[in-house]
Amino acid sequence: MKKVEKLADNIYLIDGFDLNMPDRTGTYVLTESELTIIETSASPSVPYIIDGLHELGFSPKDIKYIIVTHIHLDHAGGAGLILEQCPEAKVIVHPKGKRHLADPSRLIAGARAVYGDKFDSLFDPLIPIPEDRLIEKNDQETLIISEDCTLTFYDTPGHANHHFSIHHPKVNGMFTGDTVGIRYSTLLEEGVEFYLPSTSPNQFDPNKMLASIELCKSLNLSGIFFGHYGLSKNPNEVYKQVAFWLNKFIEAGKKGYSEGTTFEEQAQITAEELIQKVTLHLEELGVSRTHEVHNVLKLDMEVSSMGLIDYLHKQNHL
Repeated sequence: MKKVEKLADNIYLIDGFDLNMPDRTGTYVLTESELTIIETSASPSVPYIIDGLHELGFSPKDIKYIIVTHIHLDHAGGAGLILEQCPEAKVIVHPKGKRHLADPSRLIAGARAVYGDKFDSLFDPLIPIPEDRLIEKNDQETLIISEDCTLTFYDTPGHANHHFSIHHPKVNGMFTGDTVGIRYSTLLEEGVEFYLPSTSPNQFDPNKMLASIELCKSLNLSGIFFGHYGLSKNPNEVYKQVAFWLNKFIEAGKKGYSEGTTFEEQAQITAEELIQKVTLHLEELGVSRTHEVHNVLKLDMEVSSMGLIDYLHKQNHL
């Protein structure tokens, strides 16, 4: 099995094999005096997280804090399950996400709408988290995890309203969840650094997303730790590519919105347009149409297209 990856002093990355894919969704382990993990992925990832902790010399009982950047199931779905093995741990969540971790019924309904009959294999079980194990963190609140490491939380909507990002002072890095996009790390082997926005339903807002990116810019970060996937030490390239593609995504969404007659048609047209644009772009960079990255790109474009059409419907019914 894939080894745990050391990214910096006291910062490690465990691959959760989300969607049964490597390099898809990661759990970050901060080995400070208060052992902290960031993101759990979905419940099927929990055994991988526990194996990774053991490899680092820890057990779930050692965990003090489980932080989720937002409550989408590929980031927080496994929190309740792993918490059952972490008697000392509290789960830290955005204030707008707290009640949904305590009662995940709406999360389940939303994910079933997107993933259909694949839901059970990808996300089950979804365990409610007791209220007394949940801690909210508002914008610019902090968490001390060692004498020389205090994390700062920033409200970063755009991908979702229940999304915060976490600044790590020792590396001047931000754990950004999905707010500043997705890093397609499998393309690095081809010498290609590639980032796309994540515009999944149903709270995507491009203006809020750009504002969150501007916040990250203002902090002069040295690194970005993505939910999907890994560490980029080139933040300016991230911001540039995500802003460029965000415009392309909106254009594709408007095309789908105007040409389709039902939500499903509109999303399908949008997804096909995006897949074509991205495939051509990657081809120009020397990436084959048969590269494995296209499997995950197809899924991402389909889900992002739903969010784009949902956003445009809301804009046109204000």
